[in-house]
Amino acid sequence: MTHPVKTDRISTVDHLVAPWAARLDAALAALEEGRLDDLSDIRTEYADWFSSRFPSPSDVLFEDTEASGVPITWARPADTVDGRVLLYLHGGGYLVGAPRGYRGLVGRFARKLKARAVIPDYRLAPDAVYPAAIDDNLAVYKALLDEGYDARSIAVSGDSAGGAMCISLMVAAQEAGLPLPAAAVAISPWANLEHTGESISSKSDTDPVCAPEGLRKLALNYLGGLPLSSPLASPVFADVTGLHPVQIQIGEREIMLSDAVRLAEHLASSRVRVNLEVWPDMPHVWHLFSDDLEDADAAIGSATDFLLSHLSSPQDPSSK
Repeated sequence: MTHPVKTDRISTVDHLVAPWAARLDAALAALEEGRLDDLSDIRTEYADWFSSRFPSPSDVLFEDTEASGVPITWARPADTVDGRVLLYLHGGGYLVGAPRGYRGLVGRFARKLKARAVIPDYRLAPDAVYPAAIDDNLAVYKALLDEGYDARSIAVSGDSAGGAMCISLMVAAQEAGLPLPAAAVAISPWANLEHTGESISSKSDTDPVCAPEGLRKLALNYLGGLPLSSPLASPVFADVTGLHPVQIQIGEREIMLSDAVRLAEHLASSRVRVNLEVWPDMPHVWHLFSDDLEDADAAIGSATDFLLSHLSSPQDPSSK
C-alpha cells in the first residue's frame, strides 16, 4: 500500500477523526454548562458510537465481570499464551470512555500480543475526581497479582489519559510495594496537565481532536481543586526511578507532542529504558483506525513487538 500525497493523507485523517472530535466536544459542552444529567446520556452515546465505529474482532470473546469491586471487561483471543495479560487503560479525558467502546482496539491489540486483556471501567470525573481512576486501576492490577498472575507476564498499555496512567500505575504499584508489570506502552499520553509544552500552542491549528482550552477544562474537572502538577495525574512530575521499560507513541500533529517528549526525557534521565516513537501526520490515538490507516495497524504492531521483547510466559493461574 502506498501513501497518498501529504495533503490527501491529512485530509483523510481529519475526515476519520471528525465524528469522534464532535462527540468529545458535546461532552465538554455538557460539563462546562453544568448539564450533568445530560452527561450520563452523552457518555452512553459516546460508548455506543465507539462500539459501532470500532467493532470487536470476530475471533475475540468478551466477558464483563469485576475485580476488587471495579467493573472490568476481559478480552480473550482464540490464540493466547498461558498467563500473558494485557492491562489496558482506556482514554477519554477522565470524563468519557468505557470498556465496551474499546473492544475493537483492545481486541486487535490482544490478538497480536496473543494475550488475554482486561479493561477496567474506572470511575470518571466529576463523579469521582483524582485519584479515583488511578486507585481503581491499581486495584485491578493488584487483583491480577492476587489471582496468581506473574507480574513478569503482565503488560500495561493505554491511550490519552490512559496512556499517562500507564506510568502512574507503575509509580503507584511501586509505592505500594507491588512487583511492577513487565513493560508499558503509552499511546498519545496526556502526561502534563499543566500543558506547558511548546506544542500546546504550535500544534493547536493542526490537531484535529484536542484543543488547549478543552484540555484545560478536562484537567480542572479531573483534579477537583488539587494542583495540576500532582505527580500521579501529571507523570512528568512523578518519581519514576526504577520503573520497567516504557514505549511512548505520539502523533506528530498532537498538541500533547512536547509533553510526551518531556515524559520520555524524564524517564530517560531517571535511568528508565524508554522508546519514543513520533509518527508523522498522525493525530491523537490514531491506533483506533486500524481498519482505515496503515499507520494505525503498524503502530499496534510496533507496540506489540516492544511488549513481546519484555514479557515472560509463566503458567496461567486458571489452568492450575
